[in-house]
Amino acid sequence: MSKQTFLQGTLILIAAGMITRFLGFVNRIVVARIMGEEGVGLYMMAIPTLILVITLTQFGLPVAISKRVAEAEAHGDLLKIKKILVISLVVTGILSIIFTAGMIFLAPLLAKTLLTDERTLYPLLAISPIVPIVAISSVLRGYFQGRQNMKPQAYSQVIEQVVRITFVALFTKALAPYGVEYAAAGAMFSVVLGELCSLLYMIRMFKMKKRIKIRKKFASYLKEGKDTLNELLSIALPTTGSRLVGSLSFFLEPILVAQSLAIAGVQTAMATKQYGELTGYALPLLMLPTFITHSLSIALVPNISEAGAKKDLKLIHYRIHQAIRLSFASGALATVVLAIFATPILTFMYGHANASRFLIVMAPCFLLLYFQAPLQAALQALDLAKAAMWNSLIGAFVKFAVLLTLATQPEFGIMGVALAIVVGVVLVTFLHLFTLIRAIQFKIPIIDVFKMITLIMLTWLIGDKLHDFFQGATLQVLPFLFILILFTTVYTLLLFLFRFITTEELKQLPLFKKR
Repeated sequence: MSKQTFLQGTLILIAAGMITRFLGFVNRIVVARIMGEEGVGLYMMAIPTLILVITLTQFGLPVAISKRVAEAEAHGDLLKIKKILVISLVVTGILSIIFTAGMIFLAPLLAKTLLTDERTLYPLLAISPIVPIVAISSVLRGYFQGRQNMKPQAYSQVIEQVVRITFVALFTKALAPYGVEYAAAGAMFSVVLGELCSLLYMIRMFKMKKRIKIRKKFASYLKEGKDTLNELLSIALPTTGSRLVGSLSFFLEPILVAQSLAIAGVQTAMATKQYGELTGYALPLLMLPTFITHSLSIALVPNISEAGAKKDLKLIHYRIHQAIRLSFASGALATVVLAIFATPILTFMYGHANASRFLIVMAPCFLLLYFQAPLQAALQALDLAKAAMWNSLIGAFVKFAVLLTLATQPEFGIMGVALAIVVGVVLVTFLHLFTLIRAIQFKIPIIDVFKMITLIMLTWLIGDKLHDFFQGATLQVLPFLFILILFTTVYTLLLFLFRFITTEELKQLPLFKKR
């Protein structure tokens, strides 16, 4: 099996993430134009329930598998790796059956009582078969990550998006005449098909690359797996807690939003539309750079785990610092572009710029979100998953307190929801950073903080000047793309000038290695 370095693995995942994000945006544009804000709102109101059920099913095992497999690899213990896989497949298999049945049974209650819109029943039922599929594929992804081979996961992500986008237009168009709820269900079912094809690919790659046979002596390994289970649970339980906080927050958010906006005097249909604008149009753009930070965090867990097994504290500090630096490099550009060019971007993508107010307010603070995933991954790899869970819990509690305070006020309304999300993001990121500082005396050099502030200010100034100078060009697609390319080129030069990307790091990549 081919093992990649930290940067190589990250680059592979970033490339796959870039492709899948692009296809995902195409998918969103297709869905939005066919179903409209109301259909997107129904789609987005059902998604949190799915995320919650998947989080419960996975039980935090993907991260635990990645960490424990990486440690076993460092010591060449193939027997341990097999025990990890056997235990993980049994646990996720049982949980997936329980939670899939529960999701189907409780769907009418969720739709009518909690989500306050009976039409969400159809998307909820359409997406329920995905749970066991994702459960099995997550175990395989954790295995490949632990062995620091990111290619199977990268290819499977692309396959999933290609299949999804192939069928989403077909299903939504075919079902749209019956109502937006059926169109939303069709969009959900295309997700199921995509994940199924992704799983089939992962199984094929596992069979081709494996050095162990899972079915051989499966029962005996299961009986002897108590210690392995305990080791997995020491990471999985707090990781589940952390993700459960996020998933519960995501699950409760549309419920609290609907109830809060109702108190503020907003009608149900309008509340669904406004929530669709925030979560279906603005948030996906704000989350765009997270495919880079997510890739960094995936590669970070096995690297830090391996360094920890070898007691290499210096390498641990270097990897965390490197991840923060690269996260800022990707996030700063997105922050400035989304804040300054919010109106043309939304207009070209969705035909209107109703969500531009959210981007302008949220983009500057969302820069901190791009640090959050690598910081949390570092905590998990250092056996500090419990601290990460408490940080997430505090952030969620504060977010909902702010949401209930602001969104119930007519003068804030849906903007109160946006501000609450921002508060949660900022708080959790700082809590993760302070935890690392306390645990391993991690520090970000003052010179790096100064460079970050200088770079973001210069980037903002250049972007603002380009916007003013080419103001008429933002009304047409090709001239606007030219502005973005020019802006990105200047920004890339600044990254090298401020050494956010170094030539030493480039030399580690296959493209730049001397032959």
